[in-house]
Amino acid sequence: MTVPIPRLLGMVHSGPLPGSPRFDGDLDRVVELARRDATILVEAGFPALIVENYGDAPFFASDVPLVTVAAMTRVVVAVAGLGVPVGVNVLRNDAMAAMAIAAATGASFVRINVLAGSMFTDQGLIEGRAAEVLRSRRALNSNVKLLADVFVKHALPPPGLTIEQAALDTWVRGGADVLVVSGSATGQPADRRAVQAVRTAVPDAPLLLGSGVSATNLGAWSDLVDGAIIGTSIKVGSLTTNPVDPAGAQKVVVAAAVAGWL
Repeated sequence: MTVPIPRLLGMVHSGPLPGSPRFDGDLDRVVELARRDATILVEAGFPALIVENYGDAPFFASDVPLVTVAAMTRVVVAVAGLGVPVGVNVLRNDAMAAMAIAAATGASFVRINVLAGSMFTDQGLIEGRAAEVLRSRRALNSNVKLLADVFVKHALPPPGLTIEQAALDTWVRGGADVLVVSGSATGQPADRRAVQAVRTAVPDAPLLLGSGVSATNLGAWSDLVDGAIIGTSIKVGSLTTNPVDPAGAQKVVVAAAVAGWL
């Protein structure tokens, strides 16, 4: 199977941006810390990165303020300057903002928590906007790839919806380029049965794990998925809000190489 993006992606969790409740007034410092984490990941051997406005909690369900789009663009530009493919995830689910940032910065892909269907989250009901996203990509004449979650973390599906049907809808009708399956929350491992169900439902879809992957368990997943997005386990003390740990990042890269992902 051809995977349209690198198989190992490191998370760059941006600090609070202007307008968010925890922003301390120093955007230069936010950009500096994001670039520092990104540099550590690139030097460790990560072939691709994703920038996410993790520090902006509590999140808007869909449309973020314009100042968030502007500040995220600045962070992505700083990270993209390191020379590896970069993706954008605008939390909680502003796919159109992510597409705009990607178009302006030359980012290679975007992650979308809900591309098709809907999920019940702590921001309320989030609904996919696949029709708008794909038309935006066409209008922008863009090659940006769409990484779409199936049963995204910190969320519950509508009653009666199975993960198999959600995967089919996201892949076939939603137009995703890559599917992502995560655990129930940030840093939590995915349920192997759920991942297997997605793999069986859409065997042709490139499939990434979106949470809970570490150097110690990566190899156990290599028979079932095509790659992983790594965030919490590469942080100091495995705490998501901490800086990236260089030694931890290098261990993940070694494990990924052994798994054949690099």
